[in-house]
Parts: sequence; structure tokens; C-alpha cells
Amino acid sequence: MSDCTTTGQPAPKTPATAEAAAPTTPEPGPVDSSEVEWFQILAWRWNITTAKQLAKDREPQARLDPAAWKAMLGVITINTEHAARVDLTEPLIVAPVPNGGMLIIDGWHRLHKALNTGVTELQAVILTAEEELACRIFGGEPHNDDGYDEYEEYDEDEHECAEDGLADA
Repeated sequence: MSDCTTTGQPAPKTPATAEAAAPTTPEPGPVDSSEVEWFQILAWRWNITTAKQLAKDREPQARLDPAAWKAMLGVITINTEHAARVDLTEPLIVAPVPNGGMLIIDGWHRLHKALNTGVTELQAVILTAEEELACRIFGGEPHNDDGYDEYEEYDEDEHECAEDGLADA
């Protein structure tokens, strides 16, 4: 039996006990070319690998108040060990969701850590409606012509979505 898998990674060891064989929760992190990192909430799913490519090398366009998003953590699964190791200087990725305002699609572990360490502001890159649609795997309807829902409060002069806890960077 080989000590490596076809991807060159070390082969998993056979557990000595049934307890050791119990499944574990996979840890979020970088993906190789054969995997896609994704985020799902309810019936919506986004390809985060694509979202990160779209946001790469962009300056953050907004500041996010973690406290404004705290209630959402009740519906997000957080791996606390992973959250303790995340880099709070990495911008979150936020996307406009049709009929739903703005949503963090990458950065929930950073938000969790910020709330638990007293950080009051995180930087965010905001995807356009077209970019959100390009990385959406399933869920929802296409955006309207201007990319924003008719119910969303978007102040063009201030570039601030007051209900979403976002402000200009």
C-alpha cells in the first residue's frame, strides 16, 4: 500500500479504535484545483473560490461593523478553532443579493473572531451584481437592471447601505 494519494498528499492512517474512526468536521481553508470552496445559506450557494478570484488585489470599498451582523451568526456554522486562527486584515467579501440587500459571502469566521476580540470594524470588498451572479451556484433570481433590490436603502451620495452595516472604506 502506498504512503501517498494520487494528489501527492500523505495517505490517511488507519485508525486504531472506532472512536478515532469517527467522522470529523472538515476544516475551512484553502482548496486545491480539484475542489471548490463554497458558502451556503438557506437555498442559496456561492462559489467562494470564484468570489476570491474576482476580489483578488482589490482595495476594500467598505467598512463593516461586526455588531450589525451578530444576529446572522445564529444561522451560520462556525468552526471556533478555525475562527481563532483567521487573519482579520483580510477583507470580507460582500455581495448584493436580489430582494435581500447585502450579504457576507466570505468572512463569517473573521466576523466571529472580531466580535469575540472586540474588533469594531472590518474591511470588505463588495462584488457587483454581475460578479455575484457569476459566483452564485444556485438560489434566487437574477438582479434587476441596476443591481439593487427596490427595497434596499442605498444612498448613492454616501455609498452606504445603512440597514446592512456597511460604510465607505
